[in-house]
Amino acid sequence: MISERKQFDYVIVGAGSAGCVLAARLSEDGDARVALLEAGGQDRQPEIHIPAAFPALFKSALDWDLLGEPEPGLGNRRLYLPRGRMLGGCSSINAMIYIRGNRADYDAWAAAGCDGWSYDDVLPYFKRSEDNERGEDTYHGAGGPMTVSESRSMHPLVDTMLEAARAAGHEHNPDFNGARQEGVGRFQLTQRDGLRCSTADAFLRPALDRPNLEVITGAMALRILFEGERAVGVEIARGDDVQQLRAEREVIVAAGTYQSPVLLMLSGIGPEDQLAPLGIEIREALPVGEGLQDHCMAQLNYLTDEPSLYLAVNPENIALLESEGRGPLSSNIPEAAGFFRVRPGVQAPDVELHFAPSLFFDEGLSAPSDHGYCFGPVVISPTSRGRVMLRAPLPDSKPRVLCNFLTTEEDRESMLLGMRMALEIAHQEPLLAVQRAPVSVPESDSDKDLIAFIERVGQTVYHPTSTCAMGSVVDSQLRVYGVEGLRVVDASVMPQVTRGNTNAPTIMIAERAADLIRGAEGASAAGAAKASAAGS
Repeated sequence: MISERKQFDYVIVGAGSAGCVLAARLSEDGDARVALLEAGGQDRQPEIHIPAAFPALFKSALDWDLLGEPEPGLGNRRLYLPRGRMLGGCSSINAMIYIRGNRADYDAWAAAGCDGWSYDDVLPYFKRSEDNERGEDTYHGAGGPMTVSESRSMHPLVDTMLEAARAAGHEHNPDFNGARQEGVGRFQLTQRDGLRCSTADAFLRPALDRPNLEVITGAMALRILFEGERAVGVEIARGDDVQQLRAEREVIVAAGTYQSPVLLMLSGIGPEDQLAPLGIEIREALPVGEGLQDHCMAQLNYLTDEPSLYLAVNPENIALLESEGRGPLSSNIPEAAGFFRVRPGVQAPDVELHFAPSLFFDEGLSAPSDHGYCFGPVVISPTSRGRVMLRAPLPDSKPRVLCNFLTTEEDRESMLLGMRMALEIAHQEPLLAVQRAPVSVPESDSDKDLIAFIERVGQTVYHPTSTCAMGSVVDSQLRVYGVEGLRVVDASVMPQVTRGNTNAPTIMIAERAADLIRGAEGASAAGAAKASAAGS
């Protein structure tokens, strides 16, 4: 049964990291009717808001829970690919790390023809979105919706790992989002008073009372509706009811790197080799789903007799978090990092290390059973490219995802050199003094044993991008080529993945998209922030 069409100006598909930002910003205009659609439900589960509890959300009803295709660079293993399925999307299930990437990332976007996306262009949007507890300066904003704070955990084991990294010759960096990215130090986090601050918390919730904003949960997008060459709405399923929502101005797809290409392809926008075999009529032949980029991680795990996050969930720590907003349960788990150039000739970091006061193995699907710590290399400037493909012409059929990790010589070299660097840090005196025994490490430092280990433990670090990329699927204003009234606004539009965690860049993309959509590209960040305060 198809119910009567409901009328809006903007229909946004996906209430994740980008969708919540868009809904809040576009509804600042009281004359604009905005619908925000989310396939999942509310974000009330306690594990969402307790930072250290986020792995408990893996494979829950709040997770899209995808299984990747066999990975040729990882011994043909199939990887677990989590994605948030609730208000806030992946910002409600991630490790809360606030990293923008490197200046070189955005300048490369601009050099490739993405006008308006250089570092100097996007920095005001990063600043506009944040309320950084360090205050406002050249690189940081204050007074924005998204709280960016220091860790309230500050786990001593993380200090020990950073001390070992410095003993290995790596310099300290107090601010990865400042003048330079390289070095080792602690992350800033999207937390507020020691609890998670998702985009649902920061952007959407303050806007929910606006009469021109309607948030519709449990809404599975079936297809984009067209009249001629123009997108005019979205067909959704809510239980057994099929509804059509009309968009008088634009349909905005913000369903994420895996699901945005699925919706476009189901609507006839995509590569012929994907659509024709499934009987989908091709509206516009574009390389949707191609060019997938992600960061591959391989962790070293060691046992220790020092207290870690193991057994942190206890009445005392729960009370500490509730009363003072601090303690072990406020840990985002990977509390610190390092950014390094390991391959000869690279002009910006190609490897990141995450440092966590906990064991983390089996793709995070097995809870630690002892005290331990882990760290290891992440390839953050990959040259490997994967693909998102339809499994069937059904909206609820999970897509086929091939990350294609470590299938180029450059990526394998970065990972090998990064692993050797991690092992060197592991053997520095500060860590040797607290190490009880290795639990998941290579057999030796030979190339053969390192590769065998990487193939055995390598996994995604949950940063997929680029399946609807600028320059191939959308233009520099994020409009889908060949049709009207349709944009994509999420991490899938990145022409190249950023060097680091991707949540902050996704928020930035949505902030800039809101100005593009409103035709306010020339508006100052200060003016937009003033409008935001007035609208809320």
